[in-house]
Amino acid sequence: MAESGLSLQQLGENVLSQLSRDGRCILVISEGFDVGDIGAVKDSFGHTSFSASQMTVAQIVTNYLNSLKFPVPGKARCQVPGTDQLATAIYASEVDLDEAYEVGRKAVEIARSHGNGWMATILRKPGPSYAPYYDKVPLELVANSERTFPKEWISKDGTDVTDEFLRYAQPLIGDTWPRVPLHNGLQRFTRFSMRFAEKRLPAYTPQAYR
Repeated sequence: MAESGLSLQQLGENVLSQLSRDGRCILVISEGFDVGDIGAVKDSFGHTSFSASQMTVAQIVTNYLNSLKFPVPGKARCQVPGTDQLATAIYASEVDLDEAYEVGRKAVEIARSHGNGWMATILRKPGPSYAPYYDKVPLELVANSERTFPKEWISKDGTDVTDEFLRYAQPLIGDTWPRVPLHNGLQRFTRFSMRFAEKRLPAYTPQAYR
């Protein structure tokens, strides 16, 4: 993880140790893991756009690992999840789908009752069982802010997460696969008819073009 505090060299040592034990190793690495200069491209808020930068963390890690002497035959290879893996409906969490719908509905209620300047939120009720509820927060408190992974949920060696995090995350995954209707063997999605509200405001010019 980006918050693990491990260096690229320490990561390499862990890989060599794992290969010595089992002869194989699979790494799952955050795109924010510190590998030095990646030719970072910044967005309008100053955040790194990893997918648009000159080099990926995955490729730098792969190149570094392949410069080491492995205790077993073979080379490191990398794969970066793409659009299909991120958007395929069969991999969605039913819990996440339900909460996305409910927080969207909450956002509409907030807009109708309180106007703009708010963000809809998903919160967890205290207790051993998972129960979400929906609220609002002033936009200026959360706009352009970042939350990092809590260090207390990272194992002491920096290579795993704690059982406490697993207990937190498990309810978000759910227990069943989502139902995905098919048509001629392909995923069937809703087709919307375009209905536009009456135009009342002047044409909007994006800030970058002003």
